[in-house]
Amino acid sequence: MLRRSTSDIRRANRLDVLRRIYAAGSATRQEIARDSELSFATIANVVNDLLGCGVIVEGHFEGSGSGRPRAVLVPNAGRGLLVGVDVAETYVHVALFDLALQVRHASEHPIGPETNQPDDIAAHIGEAIDALLAEFGASKSDVLGVGVSVPGQVAPALGVSVFAPGWDWHDVPLLAILQERIELPVYLDNPLMASTVAELWFGAGREADNVICVTVGTGVGAGIAINGSLYRGTTNAAGEWGHSVVVYDGRSCRCGSRGCVEAYVGAPGVMRTLRELDADSPLLHGDDQDATIAALARAAGDGDPVALEAIRRTAGYLGAGLANLVNILNPEAIVIGSWAGLALGPHLLEELREVVARHALDRPNTAARLHLCDIPGDPVSLGAATFALEGFLDEVLAGASRTKSGRSS
Repeated sequence: MLRRSTSDIRRANRLDVLRRIYAAGSATRQEIARDSELSFATIANVVNDLLGCGVIVEGHFEGSGSGRPRAVLVPNAGRGLLVGVDVAETYVHVALFDLALQVRHASEHPIGPETNQPDDIAAHIGEAIDALLAEFGASKSDVLGVGVSVPGQVAPALGVSVFAPGWDWHDVPLLAILQERIELPVYLDNPLMASTVAELWFGAGREADNVICVTVGTGVGAGIAINGSLYRGTTNAAGEWGHSVVVYDGRSCRCGSRGCVEAYVGAPGVMRTLRELDADSPLLHGDDQDATIAALARAAGDGDPVALEAIRRTAGYLGAGLANLVNILNPEAIVIGSWAGLALGPHLLEELREVVARHALDRPNTAARLHLCDIPGDPVSLGAATFALEGFLDEVLAGASRTKSGRSS
């Protein structure tokens, strides 16, 4: 059985406090104590660490009736810059954030199908970051860390891309390759984890601690947050809900199984449903997922019967899968995001709620709010930047602890 060390507990408490400050934009120590399960002494110690790192500052003081004025804690936007990188199979999206995690500059660069080797991807990321900093007028010395999200299964602690099916990567030491190319502290994870953290800090997690973030794109996943913390599982593979089965012995899936949620709800699966309804549909744009999903969304909005039937069938499969999540995890909120989910979401949502209500148990279904991601910009790059902030704090506080230990000896 894995046991949490004292440093693990301190880190979890630090992220709990920090998330509450960032989610609200500002908070007093007393408000954090009221809304969390942490003791006031723990909160005071965490806040002192965060103030010492310069990540937060005491913005102003507010009155509290007859008591002493309370310091309002706010992110210290001017402390430095963070870079969040969202790498997909067809593009690299890079965004520059201040330490309040507000976007200062962003750009997107296409990736051709020939760019699929680790060194090539790392070079592409490095070039995108260099261009981003040059356009903004910043230097690498201003950057505290870079968070990079890459598709597939990732082992962050090892810095390894375990499996990226679109590129046929297996156990690639990507972190080392990136650090050599970028020459900055790099923190690696995948888009499912990144988008879930973004929801925790800036989306549904502002009002709920038990959240499921469903991403619907080429692939499908379900990021899980429990009691305000990201749930990773034993090997950082939690959330591969897209490869749970909704149709016994159904369509083949790229994971090797059959009948998976992804085979019906991912963009290729939706396109297959559309072909089954009308093989000659003008909504189909060959293998171009973006163009086909966009055309389907427009046609559904116009009341096209084939488009509406494709939406109805997709909602049936997705809703059945979501009902399973509701019954198993009993969340407060389920958020649908990623490019295909957001494109089709407005047309899916009403039908989805009805399907989930038919298949989920009444009590957990009543507690679960189902809605679309409303985080502006690119949630994955935002979540990746949040990982960079976490990593920066780990490094600074570990260094301070080592210095203190050295002095005491």
